[in-house]
Amino acid sequence: MWILIFVIFILFNLIAFFVPRRLSKIEIYATSIFAFVYGLSTDIILNLHYHLYGYFQEGFDWLGLLGIILYFPSISFLFLNFYPSNRKIWNKILYILLWSAFSTFFEWVSLQTEFFYYTSWKLWYSALLYPFIFLILIIHWKFIQKLNHK
Repeated sequence: MWILIFVIFILFNLIAFFVPRRLSKIEIYATSIFAFVYGLSTDIILNLHYHLYGYFQEGFDWLGLLGIILYFPSISFLFLNFYPSNRKIWNKILYILLWSAFSTFFEWVSLQTEFFYYTSWKLWYSALLYPFIFLILIIHWKFIQKLNHK
């Protein structure tokens, strides 16, 4: 059943490839690399060091790594590409909360398909952390924009 998750990952990547781009090439590249490294670093610490959750089976897993490669860059691009930066703060908050709800739901689906498992982690931990994760992604993107304009 976990193959469904990879089909969804491929769908995310196809959507990211074909949507109209609002980000520059350097913003896409920098945020994709950042999202990959950020996600991988978090997973190494929380999965491999603290054993709070994991992909497929305990320890390192090649399919889990493939999932990280396919998921984090495409989702970060889609999130930032449609981020309402020129809108009011309430629109931005709502946007982040909607993406956080989507991410929590997708994590729940990943658990149901056994792509992902918990040992000590709880879904509500993720639900509380997703808004902060998306804020960090926005802060990094704004940093890249400032660097690009200097």
